[in-house]
Amino acid sequence: MVEDEVIALQLERLLTPAITNQENYYRKLGLRERILNLPLMMAAVLTLLWRDVAGVRELTRILARDGFLWCNPTKVSQQAVSQRFLTFPAELFEKVFKDLLPSLRTAWHSRNKRPLPESIQFTLSKFEKIWIIDGSILEALFKKLQSLESVEKGQLAGKIITVIDLITRLPVEIWFEENPKASDTRAEEDILNLVTENTLLLLDRGFYHFNFWHKLIAKKVEFITRIKKGAAIQIEQVFTDSYELRDRKIRLGSGTKKTPFITLRLIEVRSGKTWHSYLTSVLEPQVLPPYVVADLYRRRWRIEEAFNTVKRLLGLSYLWTGSINGIKLQIWSTWLFYAVLVDLGDAVADELSVPFDEISLEMIYRGLYHFTMAHQKGKATDPVKYFADPKNRDLGIARQKRKPNTKLIVAPFPELQRGSDQFFFQQFSKSLLTKDLQS
Repeated sequence: MVEDEVIALQLERLLTPAITNQENYYRKLGLRERILNLPLMMAAVLTLLWRDVAGVRELTRILARDGFLWCNPTKVSQQAVSQRFLTFPAELFEKVFKDLLPSLRTAWHSRNKRPLPESIQFTLSKFEKIWIIDGSILEALFKKLQSLESVEKGQLAGKIITVIDLITRLPVEIWFEENPKASDTRAEEDILNLVTENTLLLLDRGFYHFNFWHKLIAKKVEFITRIKKGAAIQIEQVFTDSYELRDRKIRLGSGTKKTPFITLRLIEVRSGKTWHSYLTSVLEPQVLPPYVVADLYRRRWRIEEAFNTVKRLLGLSYLWTGSINGIKLQIWSTWLFYAVLVDLGDAVADELSVPFDEISLEMIYRGLYHFTMAHQKGKATDPVKYFADPKNRDLGIARQKRKPNTKLIVAPFPELQRGSDQFFFQQFSKSLLTKDLQS
């Protein structure tokens, strides 16, 4: 991918304030004002990502001849660049990433033409935040640095626990665990320190831990998760019991220290011949109606889409270095680039007045090349306008709808009759995600 001045200027505009804010911290770390400083290292890593540079050798050639992003041509030895990737403090990249997020959230709130899903609109009348939390293993090491030729290929490289805002799709927090086999429950204390009252969490079964749930409830933080097969339940109250829906208050646990009793709501929704079951700490159907719970939880798949984007599309499955510092450098820069990509996708959705779900981040990423060519020919000046132009529909930025929209039932006690098509329930799966990415 070639570089384009419009995209380079956009990245510079977004990142310069965040980079400037870290100058004092840079000096506190005792780092000298050398050539390979924070602005140049940030530009170098982003160039590796968005131009898919083959390695440090090629990156050094590009820097010497053309420069990249906001950096002018500079001659630096390949050895110096490789060594810098191993030793440059990763916490500086983390601070730039976290300093950028508030401005992207502000940009999200400034847009009001793209509609939000009905379940999210309803839930926002009850909760301030809707967050998804999940973990993902970094599968492989792939050396792009000459100094790592002796590192064994194919090693597991650790695990990331990520919090994504379902509303904005932007990352909230990311924790790195060096042990790839570490349980998700290792992040429970970090989560408890992060969450605030009136937050709704969407959790997978990696966080199936009764004591953790009790602590969340004590902080007035609610959650939705899945029940484990074979769990022993005691029914305390029935809200709805029909052919297509069962909504009941239940008690789980054995009363021991490890599994203390806990009262939750079990919602079961029929889809064809299959029942899909959900647990929530929200005990009142008036606060979260059963079909809203089901629709929200199927959107938990959005974090899997985020993992797929950063790992497959942006290359986080193929790490540049075997050093922990180098892995962290790549983690923060990749998620930073992902956040910028989400911001661009949201701007395109707003321009088209369509839900963000209908925008393909992969095709936006691949479409940057076509925008660059159009800009160099004088046919385009704004990537958002370019991607929203009906003439460029063949780029696949806006996904084709598979089925017509249906009205979500938000009644707290729905009594549906067999054959009703008022509520469309579709479980996201890996096959559906693959079709999205191939379209």
